[in-house]
Amino acid sequence: MADVTALTFLALCLPLAGALAAPFVIRVFGANGAWLLAIAPLLAFLHFLRFVPVIARGEAVAGGYAWVPSYDLSFSWFLDGLSLAFALLITGIGTLIVLYAGGYLRGHKDQGRFFSFIFLFMGAMLGVVVSDSFLMFFIFWELTSITSFLLIGFDHEREAARRAALQALVVTGGGGLFLLAGLLLLWNMSGVTQLSLLIGSGDVVRESPLYLAALILVLVGAFTKSAQFPFHFWLPNAMEAPTPVSAYLHSATMVKAGVYLLMRLNPVMGATPAWEILLPFFGGLTLVVGAVLAIGQTDLKLKLAYTTVSSLGLLVLLVGFGSEYAVEAAALYLVAHSLFKGALFMVAGIIDHETGTRDITRLGGLMRAMPLTAIIALAAAFSMAGLPPFFGFLAKEEIYAALAGSDIRALTFTSIVVFGNALMFAVAFAVALKPFLGRSVETPKHPHEAPVLLWLGPAILAVLGFFAAVFSSSTHAALSSPISAAIRQSPVDIDISLAPHIGLPLALSVLTVLLGIGVYWQFARARSLMTVLLRAAGRGPDHGFDLAVSGLVRLAGRITRFTQPGRLDIYVTCTFVCVAAILLVPPIVYVELPRLPVWPADVRLHEWAVFLIAAVGLAGVLIARDRLTAIVSLGIQGFAVSIIFLLFGAPDLSFTQFMVETLSVVILALVMTRLRLVAADRRPFGRRIFDGTLALGCGLGFTLLLMRATQMPFNDALTAFFNTYSKSIAHGANVVNVIIVDFRGTDTLGEIAVVAVTGLAILALIRIRAGTERKLAANDPHAIEAEG
Repeated sequence: MADVTALTFLALCLPLAGALAAPFVIRVFGANGAWLLAIAPLLAFLHFLRFVPVIARGEAVAGGYAWVPSYDLSFSWFLDGLSLAFALLITGIGTLIVLYAGGYLRGHKDQGRFFSFIFLFMGAMLGVVVSDSFLMFFIFWELTSITSFLLIGFDHEREAARRAALQALVVTGGGGLFLLAGLLLLWNMSGVTQLSLLIGSGDVVRESPLYLAALILVLVGAFTKSAQFPFHFWLPNAMEAPTPVSAYLHSATMVKAGVYLLMRLNPVMGATPAWEILLPFFGGLTLVVGAVLAIGQTDLKLKLAYTTVSSLGLLVLLVGFGSEYAVEAAALYLVAHSLFKGALFMVAGIIDHETGTRDITRLGGLMRAMPLTAIIALAAAFSMAGLPPFFGFLAKEEIYAALAGSDIRALTFTSIVVFGNALMFAVAFAVALKPFLGRSVETPKHPHEAPVLLWLGPAILAVLGFFAAVFSSSTHAALSSPISAAIRQSPVDIDISLAPHIGLPLALSVLTVLLGIGVYWQFARARSLMTVLLRAAGRGPDHGFDLAVSGLVRLAGRITRFTQPGRLDIYVTCTFVCVAAILLVPPIVYVELPRLPVWPADVRLHEWAVFLIAAVGLAGVLIARDRLTAIVSLGIQGFAVSIIFLLFGAPDLSFTQFMVETLSVVILALVMTRLRLVAADRRPFGRRIFDGTLALGCGLGFTLLLMRATQMPFNDALTAFFNTYSKSIAHGANVVNVIIVDFRGTDTLGEIAVVAVTGLAILALIRIRAGTERKLAANDPHAIEAEG
């Protein structure tokens, strides 16, 4: 077990190692370095592949290391059918993406930086799907947002890329904060901090009064990451990233993180009316919106991006539908979509790379120049369209078997899915056929077949889509059934195959094909119709995002100008108003005022003298006509307090107070004299009254607090602790010194740092003043006097 844990930890670290090595490897080997870099994800893939037989038997693999045991925090991972399938897709497709990027970005000046980013993203996504502890899961979840920001904005010299990267970060990162709140609620409801333990707490979570709040928070996090309506707009804009990024994001990684979360929490939060209403509703809406928007695009990548939005909506619909076969259909479609969408995106990149354009209206007749690419595109399109003999056909059949029913709910969602699938059918063949058929069209670059690094990845994915269907029993045993079993938390045996199975699902598939052929036949008209509808609908959520961001910036500017006007007196006044309110309001509201003290009758003469000194100092501050006199008079208050400490048996504290007051007076006097401020305090009478009232309020508040504290029963637990352990643990006889330098040494270090920074700031202020004086004197000898 120790060997498995160590090897798994090593496999999780391989993407990080690839990120560190990528710039050096690319600098030495150029684009061919992609073959070396692909070894890292390939080794991780082979490691996770070893667990397939174990997981297929219904077992799970867990491991990790305790981090902060007292808080039940650990660096732990958990592999079951769901997480293992995602790990295999991330590392397997990641290997092909690394090879593809080597050919796609050949000669790019920042290719090494790109590989570092893609490996960091791979590691973050891998961490999401294998993490067991809430803390690990959330950290990796947010890391996917940060690394995707770097990838989407890779071409940072273009404004569109910067905007798309920022938009993706804001939407997905903001959703992550909602998810954090949801995880904290789940922790509060279940009392566990690990996903593997949370799975068994479904009844506790569903019966909690906080269930609905936790569900909404989790759904916001999942919907933003998986681009569900109305958060779908960031995903097509992310097409500003290089095509290898688009292929990776849309096939197996970031956009499916939200789907993974919903599948993982299905045993915990599923099977409730809220779950079975919200997920199918938003999933179905996203399915239709994505498919309709895909029809209206002319850019190959955008068409595929919107179909990804549509497919994600279909997965969310299936997870929340609640029927017996819906989870099995989601598992099949998850695998099928990863294979065909990764292949089609890479095909779109090949077309762009070899012709110089992705505009479908400017492409045609590429079959003669790029026959291999055309075959790969057609194979992937068959799977996306749900046609045999590809795995997408099995997924579509299972989807219709799961949704079909006689009640109004089943009929509604079946109609939605048939409509969405028909549109995706048309888009699949528009991408796979229109650029290759027809007469040749002049393109910006002379087209020719792509090099091996570009076509190898999509070819492997297309072939896998074929073999996964032909050998469906093995595919189900290794992937589909374990995924479904993990989602449903019960044994599942999926047996759908390419063998003829006459029934309603097949009839719905035929209806989908006929509708899809009709849309494809009238594709130009359909695109024009969608364009008209989109114009009539308005600008949509994407424009709303811009308005929200600009409004937020304006609001922040106004708040900043109001709260940070640049005047120190306003800052100090606001601070003391808050202090006075905090000290006075709670004891008055909650009736916690202290008892009036009884003045002792045995006050001695020297004690009266100390109070008289303090009163004289206070009077001096109030009647002082210049600031310097007020500073010196103010120091008298501190000296009086120091004497009181001395009289009541705290000589070390008294000495510290003497030093602080002396330094304060000296530093303040030095600053006041060097800065040449106005000598006298010329505040208007009304301001003096306000400041005096505020000072009395703060003083009264602290007085009441101290009186209330001293009237409480004395708890000597800390005193006994320090007296007992100061000598034995810290090896010091002076308890006060031991407390300062050992028991709260970090606090003391912080105080020293504050004093040091303050001193440096004062020194800098004086030096700036001195420099200004020299410049003024050099230009005009009389300037200093005028400026002063």
